[in-house]
Amino acid sequence: MPQIIVLPHEELCPEGAAIAAQSGVSICDNLLEHHIAIDHACEKACACTTCHVVVREGYRSLNPAEEQEEDLLDKAWGLEPNSRLSCQAIVGDADLVVEIPKYSINMAKEGHR
Repeated sequence: MPQIIVLPHEELCPEGAAIAAQSGVSICDNLLEHHIAIDHACEKACACTTCHVVVREGYRSLNPAEEQEEDLLDKAWGLEPNSRLSCQAIVGDADLVVEIPKYSINMAKEGHR
């Protein structure tokens, strides 16, 4: 079973996290399953960029990004060459290290100012 190591994020997991991930399931769903509340404003329909992550290790083990995801990533805050929409990135058999960017385009989050 692969592991996802989430680098520290001020709001979502200040200490970082290491979770046992399910292969064949998106990074987003794996994070949500382990109570890491990553934004996913479009309900994982590949229609926004709020679930954007930077894959620091294990990028090549993910499924290839499709054209729609690549087009949306151009709008993501803090885009890097190894960026993915976590709702579209399917975990393979390799361990991953992911960073959730500090900001997203979701300016109006419930309970936040």
